[in-house]
Amino acid sequence: MLKAAKFCFSNIVEVSGLVIPREETAIRPERQGLKVAEILADAGDTVTAGQTLARLTLPEGGVAQVQAPVAGLIASSTAVIGGVASGRGEALFSIIARSEFDLVGMVPTQYISKLAVNQTARIKILGAGEVDGKVRRVASTVEPNSQLGQVFIGVTTTRKLLANSSARAMIKTGQSCGLAVPLTALLYSAGGTVVQVVRRARVETKRVEVGLMSGGQVEIREGLAEGDIVVARAGALLREGDPVRPVTVSAEGN
Repeated sequence: MLKAAKFCFSNIVEVSGLVIPREETAIRPERQGLKVAEILADAGDTVTAGQTLARLTLPEGGVAQVQAPVAGLIASSTAVIGGVASGRGEALFSIIARSEFDLVGMVPTQYISKLAVNQTARIKILGAGEVDGKVRRVASTVEPNSQLGQVFIGVTTTRKLLANSSARAMIKTGQSCGLAVPLTALLYSAGGTVVQVVRRARVETKRVEVGLMSGGQVEIREGLAEGDIVVARAGALLREGDPVRPVTVSAEGN
């Protein structure tokens, strides 16, 4: 047995989308007709600002260095020894500035109003596990046909991420505190969800309206009062009207 007690539940908005680079910098030589003599970095490498990525030979002799203008992660490289590095067309290197990524997802209209910059998020990225994030930008308009709006969630991690990976974020938009009982206290019947309570040393069945769930606890919106003695593991042995001598434990210790 335990007493129905107050418990705080996080209000969560779930967002699915793709992980994309926040800012990508293309690196090309300023002059035409330079040949790649040496390659010192490749796609997937993390580099610092000013780091030499390649050396190119000049037509008149001598060597030009290609340096990273920003720190970050090399997303792609077209550098091939002996190849001509062009000032136009495909970049010699592409760097994801500061290795910063955003999860870009679409959110239904009714949830956009709940989102705000700096709300925290827990993000599951395919192939990279769980990382932390923070809402960076929320759309001010929605797409008229789908009634969905964009949200940008900054991804905080030192792990190497793959651009365009699928991801899902659980954004915490606040919390609500109310009565709660363990999930094990609920019974599901044809008439709805019920819990067993002890009144005057006998078992009574009370219909309840449930809400949020978290950590094995279920929010009870209607049907119980704070301090009601609840059968923690309902339905096993007790029936309506059975006499009982309640021994209460705390919700945490159960």
